[in-house]
Amino acid sequence: MSGVTMSRVLVLNGPNLGRLGSREPDVYGSQDLPALQALLEADAAGRIAIDLRQTNDEAELIGWLYEAVDTATPVILNPAAFTHYSYALRDAAALVTKAGIPLVEVHISNPHTREVFRHTSVISGIASGVIAGFGFGSYRLALQSLLLPEA
Repeated sequence: MSGVTMSRVLVLNGPNLGRLGSREPDVYGSQDLPALQALLEADAAGRIAIDLRQTNDEAELIGWLYEAVDTATPVILNPAAFTHYSYALRDAAALVTKAGIPLVEVHISNPHTREVFRHTSVISGIASGVIAGFGFGSYRLALQSLLLPEA
C-alpha cells in the first residue's frame, strides 16, 4: 500500500442502501447508515477518518472512485444492485486497484444465498478482497483488513 493515504477511508454505498433500517430488515437488519458510521468510527478509534457516503446515482459513485484514485484513498465499496451489471462501475473500481489502492467489496447479506441473478459480481474480479454475509460486520472486517500493517 505504498503511496496510499491512510488518514481516511471512503466507505461507498450504492442504490437503496440509504433505506437501511426500513428496507427488508429480515435481509439487511434494522440498523441504518448513521449506525454503521458510528460502528466504523468506534472501530477506527481515531486512527483514520471514516468518510461514509451513499448514492442511488451510478455516475456519482464512479466519481467517488475517481476521487479515491486521485487522493490514493482506500475504499470499502458496497455496490448494491450495481454489483451484478455495472461494467462502468467495474471499470472505475479497476482504476483504484490498478493504482495499488485497496478496494474491498462488501455485502451485508450473502448474495450466493439469494436469487440467482445476485450470484454474479462484476466487481469481485478486480477487488482486493470480498466480504459478504456478516451484516454490518462485513464493513467492520473490511476496515480491519485495511488497518492491518503490511506483511
